Order: sequence, then structure tokens, then C-alpha cells
Amino acid sequence: MATQRCPGKFAPRLFPISSQTCSARRSVRQAPPYAANGLAYWGAVLSLGLLASGGVAAEDSDDVQVLQPVTVNAKAGGVAPTEGSGSYTTRASNTASRLDMSLRETPQSVSVITRTQLQDFALTDINDVLAYSPGVTVEQVETDRTYFTARGFDITNFQLDGIGVPFVYGNLYGDIDTAIYDRIEVLRGANGLMTGTGTPSATVNFVRKRPTADTQASVGISYGSWDNRRVDADVSGALLDSERVRGRLVVSYQDKESYLDRYEQEKTIFYGVVEADLNDSTTLTLGHSRQDTLSNSPMWGALPLYRTDGSATNYDASVSTATDWAYWDGRIDSSFAELAHDFANGWRVKGVLTRQQVKADTKLFYVYGTPNPDTSGSDLYAYPSLYGFDNEQWIADVYATGPFTLGGREHEAVIGLNWSKSKVWDESKYGAGIGTEIDDIDDWDGNYPDPEYNAGVAGSEFTDKRRSLYAATRLKPMDRLTLITGFRVTDLESSGVTYGDSKKETQSGEVVPYAGVVADIHENHSVYVSYTKIFDPQFKDDIDHNRIAPVKGDNIEAGLKSGLFNERLNTTVAVFKTEQDNVAEVAGVYPGTSTNYYKGVDGVSSQGYELEIAGEVSPGWEVAGGFTYVSIEDKDGEDAKTYVPRRMLRLSSSYRVPSLERLKVGASLSWQDDIYREQGVATTGPNAGESIRTTQEDYMLVNLMAKYDFTDNWSATLNLDNITDEKYLNSLYWAQSYYGAPRSAKLTVNWTY
Repeated sequence: MATQRCPGKFAPRLFPISSQTCSARRSVRQAPPYAANGLAYWGAVLSLGLLASGGVAAEDSDDVQVLQPVTVNAKAGGVAPTEGSGSYTTRASNTASRLDMSLRETPQSVSVITRTQLQDFALTDINDVLAYSPGVTVEQVETDRTYFTARGFDITNFQLDGIGVPFVYGNLYGDIDTAIYDRIEVLRGANGLMTGTGTPSATVNFVRKRPTADTQASVGISYGSWDNRRVDADVSGALLDSERVRGRLVVSYQDKESYLDRYEQEKTIFYGVVEADLNDSTTLTLGHSRQDTLSNSPMWGALPLYRTDGSATNYDASVSTATDWAYWDGRIDSSFAELAHDFANGWRVKGVLTRQQVKADTKLFYVYGTPNPDTSGSDLYAYPSLYGFDNEQWIADVYATGPFTLGGREHEAVIGLNWSKSKVWDESKYGAGIGTEIDDIDDWDGNYPDPEYNAGVAGSEFTDKRRSLYAATRLKPMDRLTLITGFRVTDLESSGVTYGDSKKETQSGEVVPYAGVVADIHENHSVYVSYTKIFDPQFKDDIDHNRIAPVKGDNIEAGLKSGLFNERLNTTVAVFKTEQDNVAEVAGVYPGTSTNYYKGVDGVSSQGYELEIAGEVSPGWEVAGGFTYVSIEDKDGEDAKTYVPRRMLRLSSSYRVPSLERLKVGASLSWQDDIYREQGVATTGPNAGESIRTTQEDYMLVNLMAKYDFTDNWSATLNLDNITDEKYLNSLYWAQSYYGAPRSAKLTVNWTY
């Protein structure tokens, strides 16, 4: 029998299409192939060619375009910001180990979306940013809820300035605006050293803007398709003549409609930070950010993708299942305090205390069922729900880092303690009239009576605690060889309940080791290899209602990295392999319910390779992007996670026109090969009994930009997205999906001081 998903705690749950009711645990408010293949090929050739050459089109540093200087107050032990650099790369990162290392010295693949790239391509939220990052898939299953994958597995940990902030339910509610960030770093592969768990996907690190000593200010106003209006303001500088106290304030406001019927969104962003030098060696930083997002008529769930006879549905890109009364109101508050002290011997001690609170208040409408072409009705049914969510997280991190001498050589080490506590409350109130047949989606106008929410109540109240000790060292046994090794020891404790299931779980003394070797084979090129264990606790139950044990496995990566033209251009060729055991997989439904139970599956493997390039190819020409291939198989050698693209190309570039120095032009493209999802078995028509497969063919999105500097202070940027007006499904992560945005335009006018 074909199956259709029904809303659940983490994703819609499975139930037979003949059912007209569904007792979910909770709700949330929720180009031609030859061209694409050719671009993938030439992107790979370009990366390899640059790696093999020490002097492609770039010139000596004397000929490099001089950018306007930006003065930043930076203490020792920090990575320089990217704003004002004009570059699509950065010289250093500490996301992998909290040791400040160049990208070439880091024995894993690292992508950095710099402030310049964010501005050039108007990347204002995290979904846009990660869609530009090599190897990352944005699984936008609904308008206001998103999953992310890398190398075939879910990304479940974000960081704020290197401090881990894990997802509660493995996904992101709403979005994260980029106005307050200097850059976003994506470290692919397992990162148990800094995150406490070694999931083999990626770690996304949001690096916040910091105060500058010199006064600087900017204001940007933009207007785009579907009445998309936005204002950004950013001011920074010294608050005292001595420059010992500095501050920064960032505010943004956006109000937009959408290509989707009835969908609208309003966002307000505030960020304030003060940095004070208590003495010549000690700095105290206090900051707070807040993002309020109000969405009207958001989609909870999405469009049915097939009919009972197995044929595919095909709606207009604008079609939405949301009602006119649905809403999703969300808030993210994040406060932090940092105290750092630099010692005369080069060591630094830093403590960070972070409090983050995520809230959501929603009223949503879900559509379930499977259209039957042989009946006069729609065979689609209503599922309204109220949902509230409150997650408060406290995170403390104290660490020391600095140099030491051993064997007549200088090395570097870091040792730290991390503690976190996350309290979650959520509640679902189910609406009357669940199972009422609705109009056909093609004719749906969102007009459905707002019911009483008295059909049942369920929810969660639980606490997760985590304590970790971590340490790492970078050893230099010889000039051309670097050894990076470390470990993290973690205790986990959970208590409480979630929708009737116990969350009680304890893991003690789990050790996640890490080791990497980097060898310089040329002044511009290095080879590396790294290894780490995988340890990932799970909160899913088996048929006996027992918690499935954590995922365990191994992750290894090797490659060639190059830092060319005085580190202005970075390139990487990497291969990787992951083996995992006890990966949770749906095994069935508890009798008499719509609740899934799971089993642990051994032998899930992922392997592939990546090519990446980022930085200045020649004066005025910036490039960032990469090509990724991944193969994901189960223990029997069969394809797994077929909704993940096996091949992806991400490439963006901008060029300052020499004959017209005030003009910058650019383009970006994103290509992925075909993906598919097995949806069950057809129950009607000539194909009854045959399997149903939903397929999204390979596609390519092309965006263009042009920026003109009218004066040193005034500029305008025009962005054109999806210029070929490609129609595509956003994701096949779930059984339902909806279409991506068609062709659009946006004009931004900026004033800077």
C-alpha cells in the first residue's frame, strides 16, 4: 500500500493513505544536462590546474588592487575579520581546533563565505549562504523549517564564534539572518573535537562582527521582486578618546511578500556589542542579538508529489497549502560575555558564557493524503494545529591556548572545559475537524475555517546537559611537517519526556580522538590526512520502546591544499570516507498508532571527493566554489539517502572591470545531479502494485550581479537570481515538497563612511 507522511515530532510520520485522521505528536508553524556536466568538468579542471601551478594568471603583490583600509582592534589569538578585505577567502580559521591555523594548515575541508561574498550576492539568510557552500545541501522542506546535509548526513551543530549550539530536533526553525556576521565558516567532515559529537557531515560556524577602533558606518536600502523591502544599518567605533572602549550596533528590518500564494514575512534584527580593555592584557566583551520573525501563511508540510496511480503531480510554482489565517512567529535571543587575558609568554586564557533562547508561537495547517485521479474529490485532508516552542540554552566554555617548547622547537596547544544545559518545552494543541476533505490543491485559495483547538494536547518538557574536556596540540617536529592531535571527553545526561516517550539517557566518559598530519611538499602546497571517531547520541526508540544506542564509527580524510599568491588564493583536493554503525532507520509503526519505531543499521558508508577554490585568481577577479562527489551505501552495497545529490557544483565569481574601475560584475551557479525518493506502491490504475518513485532531474541555477561605485561613499548593486527561470523541487528529504523561487531581481543602494 502506498504511504503518505503525517506530521510528527521530527518529521511527518507514515500512515496508510486510506486513513482520514492522523494523530501526530506535535506540529510546528510552520539547464541542459550537457551544459551542467561541462561546467562541472571545467570547474574540476580549473581547480586542479591551479593546484599544479604556482603562478597562474595572478601577478606580483605590487600589482594587486589596493583596497580601502579597515582598522580593526584585534588582540593576539584571534582570526582577522573579512569585512573590508574585498576577498572571497580568509587567511586563517580556528573552527577545527580553536588553534588559529591557515586554511592550508587545517587538515580538513573548510569553506568560508566572507562578508564581501555575502554583500555581492545579497545572501541575507543562512539558507542562501549554505546554498553557496560547496558540498552542502539545503533541505528546505517547508517555508519556515529547514534541514541541512553534507557528505550525505544531517548537519546538527551550529557554532557562534566557535561555541557549539546544537539543534534540539535536528533542524532549523525559521532562518538566521546574516546582517550581524562577518563570515560563515563550514568545516566539512567530523568535528568531535569542538562539538562534542563526531557527526560526519559538517560544522557551521557563525563569526559575529566585532567593534572597530576607527569610526565606520553604513546604511543599505534594497527593493526586490514580490515587494521585498529591506534596510540595514551598521555603526562601529571607539566610545572613548583612548579607544579602550569600543562598540558596534547593527540593526536590520525586512518586509517581503513571496512567489508563494499568501506567504509574507517580516524580520527585525538587532545586535549590540561593547568591547573594553580592562588593562593592556585583558579584554571584556559583552553582546546581545535578537531576531524577530513574523510569517503569515507559512507552509507546514508541503505539496503531495504523486497520485494513487503512481503518476507525478505538477503544480504551479506559486501553489501553497497554507491557509490565510496560519502564522509562525519566532524569536531568537543570544547574549554573551567574554573575558580574555593575554600573558607575556604568548598564552591566552578566555572564558565565554552564552545564553540563547529560541521561541516559536504558531498556528498551522497541514494537508495530508494522496490525490486519486479516479474520484471526484481531492482525497486530501485537513490537519490544523497550534504549536508553542521554548528552548533555553546556557553554554560555558573556558580554554587556554599558547606556545610551548619541546625538543628545541616551538609548538602550540589548547586545553579547555565546556558545559551546556538546554531546557525544552513545547506543546501541540490539535484542531477540531482533523480529517475533513479539502478542495483540490490546484484550486486551493487558503480559505478554510479556523477551528477550535480542542482535539487533543501533547508536548515535551526535557533537559539535556553536557560536560566536556578537550585538548589539542599542534606539533612541529620538523619545518615541513605538522602533527595535530587531540581528544574530547564528554558526559551526556538527558531527563524528561517528549510526546509520551522518556528522554532519560546517560552517556559517560565518551572519548572522541582526533589526529591530523600536514606535510609541506612545496612552499605553496601541502598534503594532509586526518582521522576522528564518530559518536552521536540518538533519541529514537525501538519496537520495545528502548532508546537506540548512539551512532559510532570512523571518519578519515586526505587531500592536497595550496595557498597561492601569498595566501590570496586557496585550493583543495580532498577524498573522504566514513563508516557508521547503529544508524537509526524507520522499521515500522507501533500497532494501533501512527508512531514510527526504529532499528539500528550497521555498515552505512559514505565516500567521495571534493575540489575547491577560493580567493583572488588575478587582480580584481575573485572566485569561490567547488565540485563534490559522494557515494552513500548501506551494508548491502545499495544506494542510501537517494534524496542527497551525488554530484554538486557551486561556483561564484566577481570581477572588477579594469577599464571601468568603479564597476564590478559577477555570477554564481549551482548545479546538482538528479535525486529521487521511493514513495511506496501505486494502488489504482494500470500501474497498481508497482513502486512509486519521485524524481527531481538535474538542474542548474544561475545568478548575476553588478555593482557600481558612484563615489567613495555611494554604490548600487543589482542582483538577478535564477535568470533561466528554472522550475525545481526544493528537496526530496520528505515525501512532500514545494517548488523553489522563479526568476527575481533586487536592487540595493549602499552608503558607507
